[in-house]
Amino acid sequence: MLVKPCFKYVLGALSLLMLIVGISLVLSKAFPNFLQSKVKKDVVLRNGTEAFEVWVDPPAPIYMQFYFFNLTNPAEVLIGERPAVTEIGPYTYREYRPMEQVVFQENGTRVASVNPKTYIFQRDMSQGPESDLIRTVNIPALTLMERFKDNALAANLISAYMRATGIGLFTTHTVGELLWGYEDDLLKTAKKFDPELDDFFGLFYKMNASNDGEYMFFTGQQNYKDFARVDTWNGKSSLDWWTSDECNMINGTNGASFHPIISKNEVLYMFSSDLCRSLYAVYTNDVTVKEIPGYRFVPPFEVFANSTVNPANAGFCVPSGNCLGSGLLNVSVCKQGAPIIMSSPHFYQADEKFVQDVFGMRPNKDKHQTAIDINPLTGIVLQAAKRLQINVYVEKIPSFSETGNVRTVVFPVMYLNESVLIDDASAKKLQRVNVQKNVVENIPFLVIGLGIVLGVIFMLLMCRQKVPESTEAERQPLISS
Repeated sequence: MLVKPCFKYVLGALSLLMLIVGISLVLSKAFPNFLQSKVKKDVVLRNGTEAFEVWVDPPAPIYMQFYFFNLTNPAEVLIGERPAVTEIGPYTYREYRPMEQVVFQENGTRVASVNPKTYIFQRDMSQGPESDLIRTVNIPALTLMERFKDNALAANLISAYMRATGIGLFTTHTVGELLWGYEDDLLKTAKKFDPELDDFFGLFYKMNASNDGEYMFFTGQQNYKDFARVDTWNGKSSLDWWTSDECNMINGTNGASFHPIISKNEVLYMFSSDLCRSLYAVYTNDVTVKEIPGYRFVPPFEVFANSTVNPANAGFCVPSGNCLGSGLLNVSVCKQGAPIIMSSPHFYQADEKFVQDVFGMRPNKDKHQTAIDINPLTGIVLQAAKRLQINVYVEKIPSFSETGNVRTVVFPVMYLNESVLIDDASAKKLQRVNVQKNVVENIPFLVIGLGIVLGVIFMLLMCRQKVPESTEAERQPLISS
């Protein structure tokens, strides 16, 4: 079968054209740029967008797990021995956190809202009931001791009341009381002298079915990188607890949402009212969650490092110059003066001293690291675990005999694991988006591949055209002279 020469040359030209077009598309990144432009346009906090609906009412179930440290040797601690604790938990709660009082402002560039959180106990996912008893440090008593240790009259009155009522440095309460609050006799009595005191105490007192204040978020309408970024909190664009402007900055989102088109070399900032500060996370590795590709971001060691390691953290040393060591954050300035110290669970990434000071601490990266897995195209959180530990600064206070000969120690009370995993319905949507992304991004390579195939066909046809001519010549009979 003969092939017309013009067809062969058209085929060759088409092959060359497709190779040129395909390579040009790859170099110009035209299709990825088109896809990213569409995502940037769609991922905006605006009524009617899917991003807004997910932001207002996250479909993925959120769970809050609490693990308590039960003190097993209180008498020995009072004579100066090392505390020994046993981890008990988890006590698991389903967390609901819809955005409420949503009001758009300034032509849709910003949106105000509050973010109330409600916790519902999940007995089937818990170690035991909320009535389980935990022995731990008496935080209300220690708070009053620290507050009035330099006031001789108040210290004597408080100490006398504690001796008369049998209140000591350690106390036993149920899980529910320690979390959500109980009426404290010592606080109730002290309130007569200081009306500003609350006679109830709980680690999460008044935090169930309540919010942490009003947020003003950028919608991402003007700049996609501003999507869900916090502009102000409680009407303020910066904090006033710390001793440097840098440490008082409110940076990033609230940790529940992130802008689309995330690169591996980005630094993701988050503001945490729990920690009373902003922090950041960096890329560590690729992950796959429910068949969806993601980037894992983790707060690096430097975030909570001592100021000698990270000078930028000097502003978190309160009072000024009073730095506790790497891995710790003194938040007493924003916790009504209570001697609360925050860290990672089991003092993960903290100075080894704090691990050794308490028997029972076993830091483990997989169990105690905070990590966020994000789909880089959409910025949607695929999986996350925020892990924080609440500690109390314990020391011997000469004006209070109740402290005995206790050694100075950062005493672990409880740690939490607030986790989320993308729901199946949302995962299926993202899987489809990922398939579309792969198809769109591979179109230039398909064009190049097709150009190569056509080029091979062209070369075969050209070779075939020459072969019959030589063969026919060979078949001619020899003419003898």
